[in-house]
Amino acid sequence: MKKFILLVFMAISFINYSQQGTTITDSIMHDGAYRSYIIYIPVSYSASTAAPLVFNFHGRGSNAIQQYYYGDFREIADTAGFLVVHPEGTVYQGGTHWNVGGFVGGSTIDDVGFTEALLDTLINQYNINQARVYSTGMSNGGYMSLHLACFLSSRITAVASVTGSMTPYTYSMCNPLHPTPVLQIHGTSDPTVPYNGDTWTQSIDEVLTYWSGHNQCDANPTISDIPNSNPLDQSTVKKYVYNNGLYGSTVEHFKVIGGGHTWPGFSFGIAGTNYDIDASIEIWRFFSQYDLNALSYLKEISTAEITISPNPFKESFCILFSKPMFGNYSLIDATGKKLLSNQVAGKNQLNINAKMLDKGIYYFVFYGDQNEIVSHKLIKQ
Repeated sequence: MKKFILLVFMAISFINYSQQGTTITDSIMHDGAYRSYIIYIPVSYSASTAAPLVFNFHGRGSNAIQQYYYGDFREIADTAGFLVVHPEGTVYQGGTHWNVGGFVGGSTIDDVGFTEALLDTLINQYNINQARVYSTGMSNGGYMSLHLACFLSSRITAVASVTGSMTPYTYSMCNPLHPTPVLQIHGTSDPTVPYNGDTWTQSIDEVLTYWSGHNQCDANPTISDIPNSNPLDQSTVKKYVYNNGLYGSTVEHFKVIGGGHTWPGFSFGIAGTNYDIDASIEIWRFFSQYDLNALSYLKEISTAEITISPNPFKESFCILFSKPMFGNYSLIDATGKKLLSNQVAGKNQLNINAKMLDKGIYYFVFYGDQNEIVSHKLIKQ
């Protein structure tokens, strides 16, 4: 019955909103299966101008068309000029899902790989600003967005989760390559994804602590009350902002006190929905501040910011950065063969054991976005 009512609401929403852009349903082949998606092209899109892209992931048991209407960005996209893609999950244990470990830990679907393949497909078809690719979603879709921030960070600028969180797997294995702005919208009375966590899901406080720490934001957030413009919804909102993160990154949280497992601002009354904020408006306001180039240090790395000692070395050497760095590094021999390769995620020091190397000349190379940034010559004695 609830699903039927939601479909009726979506049909009314379609009638009430005079759609200006273009909606396309398509699919790609990934891992031997066709994976479908819906993309909304705003009326303001021009192939001559690179446009931002927002991934909008549905919840578990839902689908792309329901999220298209439920987490609706069409009017905002028409004005701001960004594309919105709604991927379709695959069936697991009787319902659609996104594989984020934890409660779907038995799934074998590579949804990170699917997302990257879909992104590459859309880049080939449209003029996408690759420094402005964002991800949001509802419930399992919120988990997926935070999962991408951990495991596809080289392609994702910022994320927003509505009623989602992080599974213990995502939380423990997370390895973002740059400061990642995160917006979390969550109700304290959410019966599906508990605000205070459980054995299968991290608490919202743990999520906020992780990302504000990773971004090196202020430990204490600025807290403000959102005006209670709709007393009838039986919920209020407090806004938390963790400021002064690396390269202007922040972490924000709308704590919906008394709110349920819903998308705030959805046009039709579902129990537990808050109307003091509009989640879609707040998500785009948040996303629109951030550009991946500004968050990844790529524009400010110079040779003087990296020192190596000792050099020459015998068994090991230390790489010192003048600030925490995000990117990739390699150790290359004189023939150009790559011997070591790893990520740098917010560190300002690397200790490298090179005892196994033969005597000779080597090069330490620091990369960002697959482009060489700086290299240093080393000598093994």
